[in-house]
Amino acid sequence: MYDNEAIELDEQDPLYDEEKDGKYILSSHQQPVTKNFIDAEAKAIYGPVLTIMEFKHQISGCLQEYFDSCDIEEVIQTLEELRCQEYHAEVIKRAVSLSLDRSPRERELVSRLFTCLHPRPLADEDMVRGFDILLNSMDDLMTDVPDAVTMVANFVARAVVDEVLSPAYLSEQNNSRPGDPVVEKAVSLLSREHCNARLERVWGPGDGRPVEELKVEMDQLLQEFLLSRELDEAARCVKELGCGHYMHELVKRGVKLAMEEDGKNHETQHTKSAMDAMAVLYAFLVKNAIISERQVSKGVSRLHGILDDLKLDIPAAATLLADFEKMLRAEGCFESKTTDE
Repeated sequence: MYDNEAIELDEQDPLYDEEKDGKYILSSHQQPVTKNFIDAEAKAIYGPVLTIMEFKHQISGCLQEYFDSCDIEEVIQTLEELRCQEYHAEVIKRAVSLSLDRSPRERELVSRLFTCLHPRPLADEDMVRGFDILLNSMDDLMTDVPDAVTMVANFVARAVVDEVLSPAYLSEQNNSRPGDPVVEKAVSLLSREHCNARLERVWGPGDGRPVEELKVEMDQLLQEFLLSRELDEAARCVKELGCGHYMHELVKRGVKLAMEEDGKNHETQHTKSAMDAMAVLYAFLVKNAIISERQVSKGVSRLHGILDDLKLDIPAAATLLADFEKMLRAEGCFESKTTDE
């Protein structure tokens, strides 16, 4: 058959598909990671919608706006709309590199952004790959920012403290990058006395109160609520915190506090009053639009990430957490999935 000879298509062929000029499906012989749907074409395509360069351009613009607006939800929405999960690791490198030649305010905003993007829409593997990309680009960053090693080390150490990166990440990097100045500096920062408190203030006051101060206020209001069970007063205190993007920390700390109280006599005590009260509180906050279902789900997801540690002090932690999720679902204030797919 000659190359220019037209091939007649058999409409009875089970693989036949109606031809449309300029309209096609991109596919792979491998199992696709994501599947996107183009409404205008009524066609599915496999893989990212944008090229890597297009994605970087879109994210750069989004981050520039974030530095002005501090609107984390807008960043999350943009990532979801771009539908390029394969490129999510690039967000880490792009955010850090954009903040290096700016003020401590922007660097604090980036650190807080990472805590809100993890574990959704950026999963553990996205964070790891993102920081790998960042470490691999240090030569270029140091050309433009001489103090890049110190600042990137601060970002890495802060990510470990914020539970965005596992402490094991630095151990793995020590093995694969012996003598790497960023890794050594980050390990040194995490080895200091009171390192958590120091690193939570590593960028100075940033754009608001220190994270450690915020956590203390959360603990106080949660403890007062468990004593008083006054929903309106607790809701007022939560509003005054003024940190809608960080409410997953409130959920995590509240559930952990209730676990500690109910877990003491879990084998003999069938009524879990503190856990019940905490579920009622979060349902009340969600229904009054004080916190979002996303923040509740993220707080529970973070608890799953530290469940092994929790079980050391609270043997019944897994059962208590599972029961708590059921209570949240019954209250209608919990997203159906708490972990990344």
